[in-house]
Amino acid sequence: MVILYVLAAAAAVVAVLYFLAIMPRLSHRSERIKFTDVYYAHRGLHDNASEAPENSLAAFVRAVKAGYGIEMDIQLSKDRIPVVFHDFTLKRVCGKEGKVCDYTYQELKEFKLYNSGETIPRFEDVLKAVGGRVPLIVELKVEWMDISVCPLADALLQDYRGLYCIESFNPLAILWYRRYRNDVVRGQLSDGFLKSGEFKGILYFFLQNLLLNWVTKPDFVAYNHKYADVAARKLCRSLYRNMAAAWTIKSQEELERARSKFDIFIFDSFIPDEKIAG
Repeated sequence: MVILYVLAAAAAVVAVLYFLAIMPRLSHRSERIKFTDVYYAHRGLHDNASEAPENSLAAFVRAVKAGYGIEMDIQLSKDRIPVVFHDFTLKRVCGKEGKVCDYTYQELKEFKLYNSGETIPRFEDVLKAVGGRVPLIVELKVEWMDISVCPLADALLQDYRGLYCIESFNPLAILWYRRYRNDVVRGQLSDGFLKSGEFKGILYFFLQNLLLNWVTKPDFVAYNHKYADVAARKLCRSLYRNMAAAWTIKSQEELERARSKFDIFIFDSFIPDEKIAG
């Protein structure tokens, strides 16, 4: 009997620690709700076979004209200029060897995005082009421990007068915002890392199950919509009323299935039937 009491007590302690570990920020709700009434064009309203490929100025202008919010990716060039580009490497989009951080911005300007005339834009120029007309979801690309993109991107965002929030897969970037820019709406990006079979190890176990939320205190969780049933993600939304963003919705059918599980919808490869999400 004593053993049963000990096991029950241990289980209770583990349960409490788990709920504390995944707990997001509980305040700041009035700021979050501002982001829920529009769909977000993934990397701009793009078509990689057109003159408006992903993360190009042309794709962002198209999204603004269509009235969609924009999701975009920020990282640093070799000379520490924040630029808008998704992959750490240039091969897929530009057909060049090496990483974005291996080249100065002037060198990156020479590379074309796919077969278009568009080049890798500076984050500063994208902010000017959008001009606060639609809300932004800014993903900070942080590879391992270097979070220097955070203060450099934030310096530009502090002068920006439009609605924006930030997100990252790397909890260190979210922690930077908690420490230095706690007023900014921040989101933890995640995925079913272990479920996909592509990633292994304790780090991805923690990231998949949002076990670092107690450190970063995100205002929202952005999750791969294919893994919407991950328990930690569901608990963050249902128990803690945390805002939930779905990435990346690629059809109207996927959008309809995700409606009851998420609050923000990032889309790609199709045009939603309507422009207002809520």
